[in-house]
Amino acid sequence: MSAPTVTDWSNKTIMVVEDEEVNVYFFQAALKKTKANVIYASNGREAIEHVQSGKNIDIILMDIRLPEIDGYEATRKIKEISPNIPIIAQTAYAMANEREEILSAGCDDYISKPIRLHILIEVLEKFFNAE
Repeated sequence: MSAPTVTDWSNKTIMVVEDEEVNVYFFQAALKKTKANVIYASNGREAIEHVQSGKNIDIILMDIRLPEIDGYEATRKIKEISPNIPIIAQTAYAMANEREEILSAGCDDYISKPIRLHILIEVLEKFFNAE
């Protein structure tokens, strides 16, 4: 059995918008081997500020349940500023009506919590390979 291929995203910047510390640790560990530049925002306001500051962000992993500004509103505002940044919602509540709300807010895709590493990598690859 051969070793799994390690994806090299050293030229990519991923913003993780997440307020739960344990989930931040998961993303740090999950994305470390990819060599991606990972930046964090703990709420929707910080995420919007990162995009407004002109940082080169290739993709956003957006928690939906956030303090201050939730993921829906943050997504809408980010898409107004920079409509081409793919935003992937991450939520523990991916029921049918929420899926519609996530997509209508402007998210390009979503992944359900608890997040499985192979699904996270597959979803990110789908967007990175579409560039």
